[in-house]
This record gives sequence, structure tokens and C-alpha cells, in this order.
Amino acid sequence: MTVRRLTPPDAPAYRAARLAALQADPAAFLTTAHEFAALGEEALAARLAPDAAGVTLGAFVDGQLLGLLTLVRETAPPLAHRVNVYGVSVAPGARGQGLGAALVRAGVALARSWVGVTSLHLAVMDTQDAARRLYERCGFRVWGIQPDAVRRDGRVHAEHWLVLEC
Repeated sequence: MTVRRLTPPDAPAYRAARLAALQADPAAFLTTAHEFAALGEEALAARLAPDAAGVTLGAFVDGQLLGLLTLVRETAPPLAHRVNVYGVSVAPGARGQGLGAALVRAGVALARSWVGVTSLHLAVMDTQDAARRLYERCGFRVWGIQPDAVRRDGRVHAEHWLVLEC
């Protein structure tokens, strides 16, 4: 397994992996597969550019992109010590092999290398117990639960908010 930063040439593999994640577990994400599928190759390549607002890491096994994690540092000066973790996914057939933990560890290490970063933040839907346990094993702790956070398909979801202090 290899974990590395994705670049614009990875856009087709990123599209396939992200779309597969959104289709496999739609309740885990705010973005829908339909919304993501509407993005053009140029927009996806821009997300992976060196000057993009976020950094997306990919976990590869035998050259196939099977996991994703995106880090976005806050830009407002009073919040610039914070990094948000978004869009973490591992292909269903590759779960249980350590890809998620490798992605989270790599993301934490990268964020810790950025000057001035003191904490990482993320939110997990109440339906995603395995993801929450993964984050907790990697040192994150739940600091609160937002009830009535997301309404989708007639269901009401809470979000668990987690933090890792660097």
C-alpha cells in the first residue's frame, strides 16, 4: 500500500474512487453522487492542483486508488491553526486492510508538519460507527454531538464532532 498526495493527473482515478464512495455509502457524506458526477474533469484537476485550497491523499494498492482523505486548513487568521478532515473513504472491498488508518495517520502527519497547526477537526454521521472508531483509534476524541444535523431521504441524522490536538 502507498499513501500519497493526489495531483491533477490523478483526476480520473479520483473521480472514480470518490463517485464509488458516494454511491456505496451515501449516508456518510453531504455531497451526493449526482452532485459530484456533475463536476467536470477540469474542476476535479483543479481540486488536486498544488495551489488548491485542500490536499487530497490517496491510498493505492497495486496501483489502484482505493482510499481518499482531504485536508483543508482554515484561512481566516483567527482559525488558521485548524485543519479540517473531509471526504474520508475506503472502497468496500478494501476495508479491514488498514487503508483507512494509513490515510488518517498520513493526514495527521502532514497537517502536523504545517507551521502553526494545533488541531484537526472532523464530523462523522451517526450512522458511521466504524469510521468514528477508526478516528478514535487514531487519537481523535468526540467533543460533541450535533442533533438534527442532516436531513436526507426522510431521515434525521446527528453528527459526532471530533478533534485531535497536535
